[in-house]
Amino acid sequence: MFSTSGRTVNPSEIPGWLVIYCYPMTGRPGRTIPRGWVEIPGAAGCTPQSCSFRDRYLDLQALDCKVFGMSTQTTQDQQEASERLHLPFELLSDASFKFAQGLRLPMFEVEGMHLIKRLTLIAKDGKIVKYFYPVFPPDKNIDDVLSWLREYGR
Repeated sequence: MFSTSGRTVNPSEIPGWLVIYCYPMTGRPGRTIPRGWVEIPGAAGCTPQSCSFRDRYLDLQALDCKVFGMSTQTTQDQQEASERLHLPFELLSDASFKFAQGLRLPMFEVEGMHLIKRLTLIAKDGKIVKYFYPVFPPDKNIDDVLSWLREYGR
């Protein structure tokens, strides 16, 4: 997958602890969100989720854990969100759907866009050891992730 730092990332090759929070899409100023977006269960809340991981990023680092956000949006759209939200970690674009399809992640379609439902994966040395799905409310997901890592991630 291509990241907002301009590099290709293969999550299965990342040693140690890794958190990937998957989200449908981040809105972009000046663009309208899909019709009925807030009525779709789990669709709204991508920005609060990203901001909560940003705000607790040092807690994740203290647990020696790498973090990425991921959606099927283009890297260009993600770059805008990363800069606007001041994210200290990279966002990954799965615009090819290889990751989502390979793991059979839950997805939905709206206005012709195929989007990943909100979920969070925790991996150790390239193997998924825990997932959170469904994720609600999005901004509290970081609390569940940190609690799990503190209990089991040692």
